[in-house]
Amino acid sequence: MSKLSLIGLTKAFGSTKAVDGVNLTLREGEFVSLLGPSGCGKTTTLRMIAGFIKPTSGTIEMEGQVMSSPAMMVPPERRGMSMIFQSYAIWPNMTVGQNVAFGLKLRKLPNAEVEQRVNRILEVVQMRHLKERYPSELSGGQQQRVALARAIVIEPQVLLLDEPLSNLDANLREEMRSEIRRLHDAFRITTVYVTHDQAEAMVTSDRIVVMNLGKIDQVDDPVTLYGKPKTRFVAGFIGRTNFLDGRVDGSQIVFPGFTVPKALAPDANELSGLASFSVRPQSIALHASPPAAGHLWRIQGEIVERAYLGEYWEYVIRPDGSEQRIRVSTAPNVVHAVDDRVWLEIDPARIARVPPPDAA
Repeated sequence: MSKLSLIGLTKAFGSTKAVDGVNLTLREGEFVSLLGPSGCGKTTTLRMIAGFIKPTSGTIEMEGQVMSSPAMMVPPERRGMSMIFQSYAIWPNMTVGQNVAFGLKLRKLPNAEVEQRVNRILEVVQMRHLKERYPSELSGGQQQRVALARAIVIEPQVLLLDEPLSNLDANLREEMRSEIRRLHDAFRITTVYVTHDQAEAMVTSDRIVVMNLGKIDQVDDPVTLYGKPKTRFVAGFIGRTNFLDGRVDGSQIVFPGFTVPKALAPDANELSGLASFSVRPQSIALHASPPAAGHLWRIQGEIVERAYLGEYWEYVIRPDGSEQRIRVSTAPNVVHAVDDRVWLEIDPARIARVPPPDAA
């Protein structure tokens, strides 16, 4: 049986559907991120799961029991869930230990058990030595660890996180997203994580739900989502990409400024009319001289821009006879100058077919 199910979940505010017919099932112990831009419906979905908002239609079920529907709502405190907010929401007048113990004391557990569980979880989040400190004496990352410890110590059936790292600086976000995944691997709590940060979702998640305009565009594991996006929105939102839009003409696909054999395209037998592809910048090889003919796409052009970003060079190439711009990322030692004539080489196995612009 699934742990958590969203079935036809919809939330309308007046005539606007913030969430529109979402269907999603989470397995026991799974970590799923809701990812998308502002206004896509991810936070509204999370708040419906938590029981803060009643759905307009559809249901939320946990282990087969209805938690929410238009007709009824199980109160948040009776759902067996913990939620971590963007602002951490830890009590400023309580020590670290008291904050973590708060939920256990509400459940009227024996003092000895409370102490034992608090000490154990503080060891796990590496905060045992700061047990007597107050929140004002902690860094942002330490406060986030306290919020995580407080949420996990009560052993919830489902853990909900609403953009918990957005208030941290870049280096600390990177550290904490790995910490969140480590804690999940240790406790295997079914988790729903809301974020607009692609890197957070990629690092933490078993599966990622990409939302757009209240609907789900794609649900997949991070590797599949990045390598095989099903829509132009997903391809453009998850990482950086080039969209190559052409038209099938007999045995060729004609793009602005170049052609490639149709046989060398993904899903070649299904192609007709307009044909569009997503190609990641790091999937393109850059050469100063023509590469050997083979089973790869070859495009000749001119470098019109370049930028050195430390870990890689980013080049912008204009194919001959075209206004198309193709971005290419190379290793730091692959150095070319603006106005250099170059060849691009693309492996069809690293190209994803996406809907044409008028079908997106």
